Amino acid sequence: MIDWPRALKSAIVETHFPWNLHRRGKVRDVYEAGDWLIFVTTDRVSAFDRVFPDPVPLKGQVLVGLAAYFLEASRQIAPNHLVAVPDPHVLIGHRARPYPVEIIVRGYLAGHALRVYASGARQLCGVRLPEGLRAYEPLPEPIITPTTKALSGHDEDVSPQELIARGLVPADVYEQMEATALALYRHGARMAEQRGLILADTKYEFGDWHGRLLLIDELHTPDSSRYFFADDYEARLRQGESPRQLSKEFLRQYLLEQGFQGDPHQPTPILPESVRLELAERYVMLYELLTGLPFRPVYDIDPLERIYRQVSQWLREHGYAS
Repeated sequence: MIDWPRALKSAIVETHFPWNLHRRGKVRDVYEAGDWLIFVTTDRVSAFDRVFPDPVPLKGQVLVGLAAYFLEASRQIAPNHLVAVPDPHVLIGHRARPYPVEIIVRGYLAGHALRVYASGARQLCGVRLPEGLRAYEPLPEPIITPTTKALSGHDEDVSPQELIARGLVPADVYEQMEATALALYRHGARMAEQRGLILADTKYEFGDWHGRLLLIDELHTPDSSRYFFADDYEARLRQGESPRQLSKEFLRQYLLEQGFQGDPHQPTPILPESVRLELAERYVMLYELLTGLPFRPVYDIDPLERIYRQVSQWLREHGYAS
């Protein structure tokens, strides 16, 4: 049983550790330590490229746990940056030079692709979509729809040709990114299928590490991926219903119902505690479904002190003196 009052009290919104701050993302605060990056995953939540002021308890622990699980399970598919997990909120990775692009692989017509298709458009990021597709159905084959990577504000849909023309990614590197992303997606889809889920779409990020393409950031987590339940997927589609999902789409749909979709002129809404707890329960459920393991949260009156202590100890043990 999750102790939700304790989880709420131990949620992390922001960090200010004495290590050199590399960047603050929408969810992660990233610090530098020599050849490593310290990814501190907070309990912040974002949607429509907007970060909300109130946290989703345990979200950071779920994301780190799932990212580590999938990164370890996919090393035979692609090399990645994972070095260690010294704390439930922290992943330490090799310090790669990131490419400013997200490689999104879509196996089903859902989310952003569905919204674009429903608007009447038949092209997304240079990919031509056939007529007659129905919402949430499998695409004829998985497609890749890249976006530029924005540290704040909106990511931008872009075609591979535009990425290369802008000098964001060399042509040969982009070709390797696509092949790696498709291999990772198929591997993740097989793992999801074994757990009764469908990996509908997901995103990947890559960096250059000593001339080698390295998978960085997270992998197949609910922040980066959309999952459908497989057991009633076909029945719901036959009845004209959307599939049951385990992803942030619950939050997106809630915001759309409130009339919010990230318009820069709209103020960032406050998420009710009931919505944040519902989202937290979905994160925990997805962790247990995907891994087959019970989720064991760590509660702490001062989680920031714990993180600092455990990461500092790891750094000392590995020869880094801050």
